[in-house]
Amino acid sequence: MAGPRGDARVADIGPGRPDADECQPYYFQYIKLVPDGHLLQLLERQISETAAYLTTLAPEEALRREAPGEWNAVEIVGHLADTERVFEYRALRIARADPVMWTKVEFEGYQAAAGFQARSLGDVVAEYAAVRAAFVALLRGLDAGAWERRAPADWTLRSVRAVAYSMAGHELHHLADIRRQLGAPPA
Repeated sequence: MAGPRGDARVADIGPGRPDADECQPYYFQYIKLVPDGHLLQLLERQISETAAYLTTLAPEEALRREAPGEWNAVEIVGHLADTERVFEYRALRIARADPVMWTKVEFEGYQAAAGFQARSLGDVVAEYAAVRAAFVALLRGLDAGAWERRAPADWTLRSVRAVAYSMAGHELHHLADIRRQLGAPPA
């Protein structure tokens, strides 16, 4: 395992990258996007960097759809908030050694019921920032044992580390999507 050992404070040194057995291969499409460095600092930094970028979008850009049925920037940020909530809960369950399997979440259904397109981008960004800040606070409070704990092998994500890296990469993936849709250069 790539993480810290013993009494080392993960919040101080970082958790290390997830190993292949910590999640299903699907999640490595996000994990591989995360640059080397201190993960918790990156997650925290993403809050202000993402908000700063998104505030540059004009209202018509935030509502622009690349194609019918595609999510616009407001809906993508809402999806980030919903995903962050669900995966924070999964990280909590792993950290607290809760053995009960969670149910599958269909984010398309969440999106259809959320009504994000009727809200301003600024409002949805503020919500996302609050959700991410809560996730970072949870992660900063975990001891090394919680970061090393593993969920059962049939879970899609089996470590807090895999969840945290997946969320950092998930945000990078979707921000690149927004930039691409708007014809902006990659970050």
